[in-house]
Amino acid sequence: MIEVCGVGQRVGGGRRTLRDVSLTIASGELVAIIGGSGAGKTTLLDAIAGVRPPAEGEVRHDGGGGGALGYVPQDDIVHKEMPLRRTLRYAAGLRLPSGTSPQAAEKAVDEVLEALALTEHAGQRVGALSGGERKRASIAVELLTRPGVFYLDEPTSGLDPATAADLMRLLRGLADSGTTVVVTTHHPPDVAVCDRVAVLAPDGRLAFYGSPDEARRSFQADGIEDIYSRLAGQEAPRDWAGRFDAPGRAAGPGIGALAQWALLTRRNLDLLTRNRLTLAVLAGSPLMVLAMFAVLFRPGAFAPASPSPGAGVMILFWIAFGGFFFGLTYGLLQICTELPVLRRERLTGRPRHGGPARGTRNGSRAHGTRNGGLRVGAYVLAKVAVLLPLLAVVDALMLGVLRTLDRLPPMGGRTFGSLFVTLLLCSLAALALGLLVSAAVTDPAQATMALPMLCFPQVLFVGAILPVPVMAAPGRWLSHAMSNRWAFEGLGHSLGVERLWGSGRSPLGPPLLASYGDSFSRPVVVDWALLAGFAALFLAAACLVLSRRAPNAQ
Repeated sequence: MIEVCGVGQRVGGGRRTLRDVSLTIASGELVAIIGGSGAGKTTLLDAIAGVRPPAEGEVRHDGGGGGALGYVPQDDIVHKEMPLRRTLRYAAGLRLPSGTSPQAAEKAVDEVLEALALTEHAGQRVGALSGGERKRASIAVELLTRPGVFYLDEPTSGLDPATAADLMRLLRGLADSGTTVVVTTHHPPDVAVCDRVAVLAPDGRLAFYGSPDEARRSFQADGIEDIYSRLAGQEAPRDWAGRFDAPGRAAGPGIGALAQWALLTRRNLDLLTRNRLTLAVLAGSPLMVLAMFAVLFRPGAFAPASPSPGAGVMILFWIAFGGFFFGLTYGLLQICTELPVLRRERLTGRPRHGGPARGTRNGSRAHGTRNGGLRVGAYVLAKVAVLLPLLAVVDALMLGVLRTLDRLPPMGGRTFGSLFVTLLLCSLAALALGLLVSAAVTDPAQATMALPMLCFPQVLFVGAILPVPVMAAPGRWLSHAMSNRWAFEGLGHSLGVERLWGSGRSPLGPPLLASYGDSFSRPVVVDWALLAGFAALFLAAACLVLSRRAPNAQ
């Protein structure tokens, strides 16, 4: 049973969107929340579900809470690149209790596919499904755990009348089997199959709560659609009821962070390999840049007999910047494009058995402590696990090709390994920065606009165009925050430019070396430590941003 007691909500600026809403939802009831646009339907649903705890009042879940919570937002938030069955397999891995066998997980997938009449579409790509099929696919993700309480925001929005009626019969069957179902809707026929209807007035007050027949009588309306004016088809091919007679699955502890990381890594790799355009960009851009490097630089810049220090500086800088650029661009679009999916998966929590509700600082009461839901650390590190090996291949290829073309001096395996570690750490720090920015922006266009703003400082303040010791004081301080500076200087140390330029014939060598001061004399492990620190800092910041933008249900 769910008790909503004096709930109020406010949005930015303190404007009230809900006012003193109180109602009780019995176990196994199907309840609709209706009202005009802006009345607060979704706000009330989110408050009851714990997505956004109320600013005033409290919500109590009585009776233990042995089942999982299911939440389906209005948009069809599922990955559209993969086949439906594979999408559900990954969802099952994240949602089902730890220790669930692969056979049991596959059985759960088969059951929801059958119950939602999606079995024949199991091999289709989600993006190729019809609107009604995608809606059912979105619901299927949550039904894997047989939720004890199921919240849906406008589930019939955008569906034709027959498909909408089918979906409501499905929800009716869920309620009849013991699941408490709460929906928001603006589609009057949806209300007919509900046990109760909550009518919100335009100012966010509860105008009525009771059965649909009582609502019509109370508002002296011939139909539900007439209630809206007071305040401001075809028969289904199959009967949905009775498909969820099986008892709900007990909510066990969710899989741990390591298991989540492994599962998300496999899913990210699966998504990447299925998107040919993304693969082409990831593989093609380094090849194009490498070709430009080969055309731009003349061979022999590091020849001991007649080195070209000016060209050598630029080669070192552009190698470092290449590693930075690849890492940054690989990370920039990774999170912002699937933030809605992350938010949904973060809401997948399981109430602990018998736990009392906890008070919050505003006096409202949140739902029981949840031990499920996606961990942002596992999510972010899964991105790194897929992309860093690709960057390693790109970095090794860049160094190998440039050495083969005599753009780098002859070197042993130890020197090459040192260059590779420096470049890979540079790419990792840039990847972490890209993930941080991707977590902070709201859409891919903003991430794309951020690219030049992130790149220009890494060009100007690294010390290649103007050595750090001869910069103005503000520039010198700012250069410390440039991860690319430490990669550039680390590459120079590994190649021994102090020795090469100090003893070479080029008159530019000693003066140029003097202008850099001790930039290349630092042990390379110090540069590695700084680059690793940048990566750790950016990854931690990305996790913090995501924990705020995609909070767990409270």
